[in-house]
Amino acid sequence: MSIIPQPITQFPWRVLALLLAIAIFGTAVLYSAAGGSIFPWAINQGIRFIVFSAMALALSRISVDLFARFAFPAYGAVLVALFLVELIGGVAGGSQRWINLGFMQLQPSEFMKPIIVLAVARFYSLLPVGEIRRWNAIWPALVLIGVPWALVLIQPDLGTATMIAAGGITVMFLAGLPMRLFVGSGLTLAAIVPIAFSFLHDYQKNRVLIFLDPESDPLGAGYHISQSKIAIGSGGIWGKGFLQGTQSHLDYLPEGHTDFVFATMAEEWGLAGGILLIGSFMLLFRWGLRVSMRTNDKFARLAAAGLITTIFFYVAINLMMVMGLAPVVGIPLPFMSYGGSSMLTVMLCVGIVMAIDRSNKRSQHTGNWA
Repeated sequence: MSIIPQPITQFPWRVLALLLAIAIFGTAVLYSAAGGSIFPWAINQGIRFIVFSAMALALSRISVDLFARFAFPAYGAVLVALFLVELIGGVAGGSQRWINLGFMQLQPSEFMKPIIVLAVARFYSLLPVGEIRRWNAIWPALVLIGVPWALVLIQPDLGTATMIAAGGITVMFLAGLPMRLFVGSGLTLAAIVPIAFSFLHDYQKNRVLIFLDPESDPLGAGYHISQSKIAIGSGGIWGKGFLQGTQSHLDYLPEGHTDFVFATMAEEWGLAGGILLIGSFMLLFRWGLRVSMRTNDKFARLAAAGLITTIFFYVAINLMMVMGLAPVVGIPLPFMSYGGSSMLTVMLCVGIVMAIDRSNKRSQHTGNWA
């Protein structure tokens, strides 16, 4: 691999500036959620963003061929970690999701979100074009997705399991599998929903029932959704003003700094703030899809599209959740919700897409892949 000096114009200034703007906005919302204090959330969120941004930049310098080569080994390593969670994982809040490493709590399921995309993309990049409409193009990918999905589902972590399945199936769709497969699978899934519902945990059943009728228990299981809608609606067009939110400051809004941080933001910044934030995420998605469309490498194309779609699922599911358009499944809003695991996952996705973008630009500069 030749070393070619990179022009300063190839540094991802625009993407980093966009992410920085979203992160600063998110930190300001967390500052307000804490009653006008940088502790305990804003300062930690800011530090994490700086550290993970450096990690993303480091990832962007890695060859795309290296990501392809280690996609399956990385998948196997995380899969082993998921099995270890079942054997020796720590239990917290009724869920068994973490491995205690002494200096930190490791949640392997978070790493599976980007790695499942890389693994399925690698599989289809190795598959001959003539095999794409045969059964051999379907069942290996379903196994790759289904095993970690099942391991995460029994932790139980429905939100992360949903993200893993969504990321892998998205790559299957982008790889060019017949549309009838997805239509048939959708109809089959709809048919087995009543059966699958009976296997859910009680709290998961309550979330689905409350989603269908949130007013049936407004002070119990439906409290989160009811207060979230009140907070969003009370913000109006321009919001109540920075540090002026009442739902979050008076503790009416549960989890106002994590899963329901969008409601905290909307109360103070209103519809205008919501549109600005969603528009910023749309620019990020547009960048990722353009990176995917510009590459001629099949693995890189599928990986870039799949990874940016993973971030899209984060945003879409969280917004639907806080607006009462989807059951509460614990999906955070990237760069806004307090927490390190989700930011780490998103920045892993961004870093790999930046690596693909860098390879695209190098290809255009030299006429071949480095």
